Amino acid sequence: MRIPCRISGLVRLSILAVSLTFAGPALAQEWPTKPVSLVVPFPTGGTTDVLARALGDELSKSLGQTVIVENRPGAGATIGADHVAKARPDGHTLLMGAVHHTIATSVYNRLPYDFQKDLTPVSTMAMVPNVLVVNAERTRAKTVDELVALAKASAVEFAYGSNGNGTAQHLIGTQFQTSTGITLLHVPYRGSGPLTTDLLGGQVVMSFDTLTPVLPHIQAGKLTALAVTTAKRASALPDTPTLEEAGLKDFDIGTWFGVLAPAGTPEAIVERLNKEINNILAQPEFQNRMRQQGAEPMMGSPADFAKRIDEETKKFAALVKEANVKIE
Repeated sequence: MRIPCRISGLVRLSILAVSLTFAGPALAQEWPTKPVSLVVPFPTGGTTDVLARALGDELSKSLGQTVIVENRPGAGATIGADHVAKARPDGHTLLMGAVHHTIATSVYNRLPYDFQKDLTPVSTMAMVPNVLVVNAERTRAKTVDELVALAKASAVEFAYGSNGNGTAQHLIGTQFQTSTGITLLHVPYRGSGPLTTDLLGGQVVMSFDTLTPVLPHIQAGKLTALAVTTAKRASALPDTPTLEEAGLKDFDIGTWFGVLAPAGTPEAIVERLNKEINNILAQPEFQNRMRQQGAEPMMGSPADFAKRIDEETKKFAALVKEANVKIE
């Protein structure tokens, strides 16, 4: 007896759905079939790079394939993000993303990718406070008030460095100027590595960088920490006040880091990768390693990460509009 075409079509779709249901777990177990590239959109030496290499070492063990950290810096972290957004969605090319990407969406007039549509959130990894530091030799300021007074009295603009145009450090700098009434000279770098080198050398007086690359220099007395930019004090700098405690209201900007994959990456691979990352973050030794670098582990599901990205994209859009920061 011949089955009507419509019914046979439904049968084929049902068989396909069942086969995909069973293929998902199998696909996740087979993956990865070759080395995995974890793209860092900044140069070596910065927080993104440090965290990516620490995570990559552990993932290489748990996945049974080498995880290669690939630095693709430039344009406020957008070059690396664009590379991953256009990569084959097979789980072998990943992005170590950061809060900068949610800012770039509003800061850049044109981007070759849509961060929320072209990339799939996999897992958050860490939250790292940003900290206002000054070169201890170039300025003797020990507090935010002292720094503001020195800047107002100076005949030249104080230069502050950032990880690039449109990054969190850039936006914090603009908000700091608005809150204090001072004018600073913004000097964008390609990442924390070259920024820290120039900060120590005195080419720039100050920065609002993440805690990880500057912490050793604070401890060595070469840099002075004046305040952290988050609502709570950093566990690695318990005696350093927040900017709000220093008298600047509504300051609560930290830098989160997390792993993303190209849109269209099979859900089974995303779920397995999320599980592997959360297992690594739950290890006490790994947590201690992160905290020594000024980072707080931040676990969660892909849905949690997607929600954070959506909320912060809207939050920074308002801040960017208020600060009138635009990049061609």
